[in-house]
Amino acid sequence: MDQPSGRSFMQVLCEKYSPENFPYRRGPGMGVHVPATPQGSPMKDRLNLPSVLVLNSCGITCAGDEKEIAAFCAHVSELDLSDNKLEDWHEVSKIVSNVPHLEFLNLSSNPLNLSVLERKCAGSFSGVRKLVLNNSKASWETVHTILQELPDLEELFLCLNDYNTVSCSPACCNSLKLLHITDNNLKDWTEIRKLGIMFPSLDTLVLANNSLSTIEDSEDSLARLFPNLRSISLHKSAGLHSWEDVDKLNSFPKLEEVRLLGIPLLQPYTTEERRKLVIARLPSITKLNGSVIMDGEREDSERFFIRYYMDFPQEEAPFSYLGLWVDFLPLSQPSRRDAPSSLLMRDI
Repeated sequence: MDQPSGRSFMQVLCEKYSPENFPYRRGPGMGVHVPATPQGSPMKDRLNLPSVLVLNSCGITCAGDEKEIAAFCAHVSELDLSDNKLEDWHEVSKIVSNVPHLEFLNLSSNPLNLSVLERKCAGSFSGVRKLVLNNSKASWETVHTILQELPDLEELFLCLNDYNTVSCSPACCNSLKLLHITDNNLKDWTEIRKLGIMFPSLDTLVLANNSLSTIEDSEDSLARLFPNLRSISLHKSAGLHSWEDVDKLNSFPKLEEVRLLGIPLLQPYTTEERRKLVIARLPSITKLNGSVIMDGEREDSERFFIRYYMDFPQEEAPFSYLGLWVDFLPLSQPSRRDAPSSLLMRDI
C-alpha cells in the first residue's frame, strides 16, 4: 500500500522536539536516543520528549516509521493531533499502537469521516481514557466501534459534528463518565434519552449550544435514564421556554450542578432574578452556572421566590410555590398557615 503524501507524525515530531528547539528537558519527559542508520538518519541523535505531546496544526497526514514512533513515545501519555490532515484511521492506528501508555488522544478537526474505522483498527485505542473527536464529523457507526473497543473510556467529546439524531449503540458503555456533545443540532429529547441508555454511568452531560426544545420524559423515566448524573449543561439550549423543563431537572437523583445561561426562558429576567428563581426551583443543586451556591443564598432565593409569586393568580403560580410557602411558616403557629398572604410577608 502506498504511503500517503504529506508530512508524517515522525517528521513533525523530530522537527518540533529537536535539541535546537528543546535544548533542555522541560518538565516530565525523557531524552530518547535514536541510533544513526547506515544511510544516515535525518533525525538528531537525541530528542527531549515530554510525556504530553502537542502536534496540532502541523499538516500531518500519515504516521511514518512505526519503529521510530515506538522508540520515541514509549513514555507518552497524552497526544494532541488536532487540526491536522489525518483522514485514514489506519494511519492513526499506526501512531497510537506504538504509544503503549497513551490515555488522552485529541483527533479534533481531522477529516476522519473519509474512512471507515474497523474494529481491529480501533483495538489499538484500547487504553485511551479520554478521546476528543470534535469537528471530525465522526459517524455514529464510528462512535459505536470505538465504544466497543475502548473498555476504559471515561471521557468522550463529540462537539461540532452536525448530529441531528443519536444512534444507540448495540451495547452499553458503562465506563463513560463525561460526554461533551455541544454545538450540534439535537432538538428532541427523544434523542437525548438515547444517551442515557448508552451511558448508564454518566456523571457529566454537556449539551450546550443545541436546539433542545423540551424535556419530555416523566420523572420516573428521567431517574432511570440518568441515575448517576451529577452535572448537566443546557447553556444556550435555544428551544427551552418553560419553567416545567427546569423543574424536571429535579428528577435526576444525584444532580448537583446545572448550567442554564442563554436559554429563551430566562431572557426576560434580570441576572439576580434568574439566579434566585432557578436556585429556588432546584433544591438539591450546589452549583449554578459555575458558581457555588453560598451559605444563606438558598434561603434568600426561596424567600425571593415566594415574594415574586405572591401576587400571581393561583393558576399562574408554580406548584412548588405552595410547598416553599408552607416551609417558611412557623411550625409553632400552624393556624397561620391559613392566614392571608399579606399577614405572612413579615415572615419572608
